[in-house]
Amino acid sequence: MFTGIIGEVGRVISAQSGSLVIAAGDVLQGMESGASMAVSGVCLTVTNFDSNSFSVDVMPETSKRTNLGLLRAGDGVNIERPLPLGGRLGGHLVQGHVDDTGRVTSVARGGGAMMLGFEAPPQLMYYMVEKGFIAVDGVSLTIVTKAPSSFQVSVVDYTRKHTTLGGRRVGDLVNLEVDIVAKYVEQLSQARSPGITLDFLQERGFLVG
Repeated sequence: MFTGIIGEVGRVISAQSGSLVIAAGDVLQGMESGASMAVSGVCLTVTNFDSNSFSVDVMPETSKRTNLGLLRAGDGVNIERPLPLGGRLGGHLVQGHVDDTGRVTSVARGGGAMMLGFEAPPQLMYYMVEKGFIAVDGVSLTIVTKAPSSFQVSVVDYTRKHTTLGGRRVGDLVNLEVDIVAKYVEQLSQARSPGITLDFLQERGFLVG
């Protein structure tokens, strides 16, 4: 489990088919092989590491459903280590299971912040609400406005400088993960009784024939 509070921006050393090697710093402290690491919002398993970098495998399905397959040497990626038990939850609950990708539609700066607009698939927009949470490339953000197929977030100056969002341009593909709480609420609401139906009435003798 992650929080969407990025530890640092790593730099891709190599991007081969099925694997990434990423240069990093502080996030490597106490690292172990087999540990989880969120790379631009995607939970991956560390297969190897040294004092300056770590390696992860990227499955074909992951490359297809996220923007990791587009990475090249020199690209920056948002890195977050898992939330330790009892740790401080500074963002929101992020699983590192990307739901789908979106695309940057607008970038505007002003007042010490940056407003980013995105288009997203309808099945994801269903889970979004104004002032609700969304993880964009692993960064926990608050939805400012939403429309049927798009939404906007405001990125404060600190986040702009310390994540890859500050370098995003119109047309860029980003990883999106909606709030897991919204998914649970939907499932629980669907599990409720459907109420009074024709079958319900017939089973109880109110309808004959």
